[in-house]
Amino acid sequence: MGGFLFAAFVGVPILEIALFIEIGGAIGFWKTIGVVVLTALVGAALLQQQGLATLRKAQASLNDNRFPMDEVFDGLCLIFAGALLLTPGFFTDVVGLLMFVPPFRAVLRRGLGRFLAARGPIEVYGAGFSAGPDPGPDPGKVINGDFKDITPDTDGSERPSPPRRLPED
Repeated sequence: MGGFLFAAFVGVPILEIALFIEIGGAIGFWKTIGVVVLTALVGAALLQQQGLATLRKAQASLNDNRFPMDEVFDGLCLIFAGALLLTPGFFTDVVGLLMFVPPFRAVLRRGLGRFLAARGPIEVYGAGFSAGPDPGPDPGKVINGDFKDITPDTDGSERPSPPRRLPED
């Protein structure tokens, strides 16, 4: 990971400088500056348009009692794309514009999901949508029930245990 970050922080500026020199020599200084400013303006407009659409999709998912995982990923991609488009340079502009293309984000989402799944288990902890700490169970909403211990025994079979009943208040 350290090698990748080093390459990114050193390689990307060197690539951007080389692209500025080549493109500036081909189309001229002022046109090069104009293209950089134009991509920043286009990026801001795309970020506003797609950001609002993603926010509406996230709100619709929440209204359907579904966590908006895809929309959260898309929103993060859009923020990253906007930052790349506001950064002067041609390479960052190309990567930023790609992040605005929904099929590219879908491929990126699947690839990142496979990468994270291959690295091992992922644990996510959450306490719901409350703003404060969890006050604990509400005594009026306790549900009594039966349960069975299905912890595997040393040979892999289930331990035979009779169903136990939770104490009632």
